[in-house]
Amino acid sequence: MSRTVTVASYNMRKAIGTDRKRRPDRILHVLQQIDADVVALQEADRRFGTRASAVPHELIDGHGLYRPVEFGVSHSRLAHVIPFGEKLEERLGLSTRNLGWHGNAILVKHHVEVMGYEVLHLPTLEPRGAVIAELLVHDRPLRVVGMHLDLSGLWRRRQIRAIMSHLRALHAPMPTVLMGDTNEWRQSTGALSEFGPNFRIAPTGPSFHSRRPIASLDKIVVDHRLHIDAAGVHASAEARKASDHLPIWARLSLNT
Repeated sequence: MSRTVTVASYNMRKAIGTDRKRRPDRILHVLQQIDADVVALQEADRRFGTRASAVPHELIDGHGLYRPVEFGVSHSRLAHVIPFGEKLEERLGLSTRNLGWHGNAILVKHHVEVMGYEVLHLPTLEPRGAVIAELLVHDRPLRVVGMHLDLSGLWRRRQIRAIMSHLRALHAPMPTVLMGDTNEWRQSTGALSEFGPNFRIAPTGPSFHSRRPIASLDKIVVDHRLHIDAAGVHASAEARKASDHLPIWARLSLNT
């Protein structure tokens, strides 16, 4: 018996669209159109200031389709080095609650059970990381890795090696999907070869730039225990405006 799960990856560019407007509601509308069970987001948190989520948690809760995986980590903020900075943020009513780790976040539908989670520091010259969630989808275990890799090919290789080394060291093997903005223009060579022979890349198609997509920077990488039933790019009119990346998706079979 097999059951399917739909996964998606979306570089949401801090909810700033191609019209230069910050519209987090558009991001949620686009995700509703895709209707995936699990979503990996990149650039989900603001990079500076309070480092708060670019999509307010209240908006996610009110939308009702997804809940974020709570990784329980926070970034260093300017308030941490300014005397009474955190009290000032509180007094001004500034949001300081992030959605993920170095901009990487995972959203799941309410029928998906979160069994475990962790964050992973990645080697780089600037702060980057990956997030990992162990899920139960239709009573089947699934490990999901969300990532946003470096612009440098050398650092991308090191980052993929670090992720794969960490996955091999985990004591509980389970079907695994890695998703995110790889910043890799090539389809399977270059840094992507570091995923190894047991992983393959879903044929989603080009997702960048959203106005005229020519590059497949966003990838969904699936291990041999999962079958790719279908994959693609979500290119609705709203998606073309919501971010400079289009979201990608894949429908996978979870085999017993």
